[in-house]
Amino acid sequence: MSLKTRRRGTELEDAILAAGWDVLVERGYHGFTYEAVAERAGTSRPVLYRRWPQREDLLLATVARSWSAAPIEIPDTGHLREDMLGFLRNADAGRSRTIMLVGVQLMEYFRETGTSFDELRAHLRPPGQRNGCEVIVERAVGRGELPDVPYPARVVVLPFDLLRHDLLMTMRSVPDEKIVEIVDVIWLPLLRVTASEIRLTAPII
Repeated sequence: MSLKTRRRGTELEDAILAAGWDVLVERGYHGFTYEAVAERAGTSRPVLYRRWPQREDLLLATVARSWSAAPIEIPDTGHLREDMLGFLRNADAGRSRTIMLVGVQLMEYFRETGTSFDELRAHLRPPGQRNGCEVIVERAVGRGELPDVPYPARVVVLPFDLLRHDLLMTMRSVPDEKIVEIVDVIWLPLLRVTASEIRLTAPII
């Protein structure tokens, strides 16, 4: 793209972040430089510096754009099991490539900054937005499928964590039988046992 092409505002920012994602995918974290992104976007380094003074700022904005471009649909079938199965299938179909690329290409970034994928995910989540697993459990409680007790966050989000683990360990989409296993064999029994234990240990008022 010619440097003479005048782009401003959102149009220019979108072009830069799209170019940044391409550079990250092709060259990895070490190849993600102002020079490489500016060249791919057909702009100049000062344009990038003005918007993102640090390379980390540009990196996070690039990943955030790709992450938000494919939101995961949260099913509302009226059944806890089907909702979670659908959510994990949607996540696998829509986010698997991004999760794998980020996990691999940003390993050096995590080492340099002392951060983790979980912290990055928290940064990428818009303020006030809840995890899809939390929404599904809340709906199930509202329908009376689950007891209204304070479930530990680690238990609630476990299905997505296990899906992400499989994606990063195998570097391929998770087979449907494994998604079913996560929900039926691991999560649902644990959720119900947790609810029972919380009820048994809750103080009598």
